[in-house]
Formats: sequence, structure tokens, C-alpha cells
Amino acid sequence: MNGILNLDKPRRLTSHDVVNRVRQVARQRRVGHAGTLDPLATGVLVVCLGQATRLVEYLVDSPKQYRARVRLGQETDTYDVEGVVVAERPVAVDRAELEDALSSFHGPILQVPPMYSAVRHRGRRLYDLARQGIEVPRQPRPVEIERLTLQDWAPPEFTLEVTCSPGTYIRSLAHDLGRQLGCGAHLVSLVRLASGDFHLQDALPLDSLTPARLPSQLLPMDAALQRYPALELDEQEARAVQSGQAVSAAAAAADGAVARAYGPAGGLLAVMVYQADRGAWQPRKVLAQEAR
Repeated sequence: MNGILNLDKPRRLTSHDVVNRVRQVARQRRVGHAGTLDPLATGVLVVCLGQATRLVEYLVDSPKQYRARVRLGQETDTYDVEGVVVAERPVAVDRAELEDALSSFHGPILQVPPMYSAVRHRGRRLYDLARQGIEVPRQPRPVEIERLTLQDWAPPEFTLEVTCSPGTYIRSLAHDLGRQLGCGAHLVSLVRLASGDFHLQDALPLDSLTPARLPSQLLPMDAALQRYPALELDEQEARAVQSGQAVSAAAAAADGAVARAYGPAGGLLAVMVYQADRGAWQPRKVLAQEAR
């Protein structure tokens, strides 16, 4: 079974818990998710089945949108409400000061991953070290906050909507914002509203998945590639691509551009990359068969 599920992850479950549930329902092992959500978070979790797991990298690399509830006045060791309070300060912040602080987080910024994260340090996950009481230096990483708007202000809490690059930690954003305001802050709740082209209003509740209903709920594999242009290949070109050979399709592009290629029967055949020096499209990922 090949395809993509746009699921609404419940709170308290890990992303891996959701993958295991889908494996049980689908009765197959080849299942993976495209972008981790913390157990605290709910919302869009894109899950790939079968050959669609080969397209995870294109899903992970898409922008994300979140709704975040933040509380001022307390810092926690996990940067969210499920952690231990490690600092507490009075809150003397008004809406204007908050909005002024938010403006400094727009655009490209450097962000330090939290200790309670899956980032590796010398081969070990940071959260494993954190659970042993070990804190290590973390290198700041470039991320981009495309949109950051204040939706609700009810001190000491407020709600943000965030559109950001993949790899952005909303927990770190809350923590850093609290530090800038001088009173500390942590994340209270988080909802992923969108991951690339997949939106919460279209997401399926995990409990609705059953073996009988699963086939009708699967999205086609090319749902992962809609932001890339399409190449329509004739029979000869399709055979060449299936053999791993480049083709000189009519559509030229910038070097390194990505496209989705379809065979003469209309099914997704491969992910292609343009090589400007050859004037040809080289297959990057060829599917085992022409997928409809």
C-alpha cells in the first residue's frame, strides 16, 4: 500500500506512536512520518506508506504553520508546560512591549535547540543527556520566521500564529522571547496548522483509521510534490527514466531544479533533477512502478 496520510495527531502521543498505529492498521512495516511533533503538540502529522516513504525528504523540507499558547513568568527545563519550573519572575509586560519583542524574531534568526530535543551530540540524543541531568553546549542553527502574529493577549498568557522554516523549535521561540522580555516564558500548548500543502482542516483524526477505510483515506504519492513542476514523458522517455537514464525533456530549468515526472499512463514515475550542463533531467528517485 503506497500513499500519504494527513493526520491530526492527538496530544500525549509521540510521532512514533502514530506511526506504529498506522503500521497496525495498514498491516505493513514500511511507514514513516514527515516531521516530528512533540507529545504536547497536536495537529498535522504527515505519514507516508510504502514507496511514499522515499518522498519524506520533500515533505520535511516544507514550511510549517503553528498556533502556540505561551505563558510569561516561568521558565521550565523543557521550555514547555510539561517540564519542571526552573525560574520564576514577576510579569510587568504590556501588549505594546510584547509586540515590539516579537518584531525582533521576524525573518532569518539563529536559534539554539532545547536540551530536550532529538538533536544529536556526539552520537547521543540531547533528550537522553538531559534526562541524566547533563547539559551540553548547543550550536545555534539558522531558521526563518516568515510570519509571527499575536492572536490573543490575556496576561500572563498569549497566543501566537507562526509560519516558519522546517527545523524551527517553537519551544525555543517561547523561551527566547521570555528571556528578551526579562520575565521568562514557556510553551503551554501547540497546534500544527499546516505542513507544506497539508492543512489541519483536511486532517483525519487518528481514531478514524481502520483497515477498511484506510485505502480511501490515502492521498496519492504526488501530493508530496505539488510545489514542483510536472514533466510529461512519452513511452521512450519513461523507459529511459526507469533505467536511471537522463532525458532531454522540453522544459528547461535552473541547475538543480526539481520536478515530478509522469509516464504515458498518467502515473507518477520519478523525481527528477535538472542538470544545466547537460541540458537534461536526471532521475533522482525512480519508483518501482508507475504509481497512479
